[in-house]
Amino acid sequence: MRHRTYGLTAFAIAGTAVLFAAGCGGTRSEGSDGLPELRVNQRDFRISAPKHVSAGRVRVELYNKGPDNHELLIVRTGGKELPFRSNGMTVDEDAVEPAVAVALEPEGYGEREALVRLRPGRYMLFCNMSGHYLGGMHRKLTVR
Repeated sequence: MRHRTYGLTAFAIAGTAVLFAAGCGGTRSEGSDGLPELRVNQRDFRISAPKHVSAGRVRVELYNKGPDNHELLIVRTGGKELPFRSNGMTVDEDAVEPAVAVALEPEGYGEREALVRLRPGRYMLFCNMSGHYLGGMHRKLTVR
């Protein structure tokens, strides 16, 4: 019986170590303050972010990996397409203003963050610099 106890203890320690190591990698889904995090990476003509996030207070972490400056808008769409300005190159921000949850203006490289309250529904994350949305800098997000 004594060998079995040591075996179970060793197994439990090894399992805990594996879980701890797995938790240290990748992006975090919850910050040290307990708020869900939405990590958004921007690079020219590309946005990467999770497809889902929990409703309520959320910490949006934006990482601009350049080389150009980018802005980030998060707009509640309800699944509808966003309207474009007459130039056909950018989203009509005046038309979507009541649905804007986050608007982080362009700055240099690095990290920016914002706290926001997101209601359940469908959203679009995008950069509205001229031609960037059309170039692929948008991503759908579902808030549950």
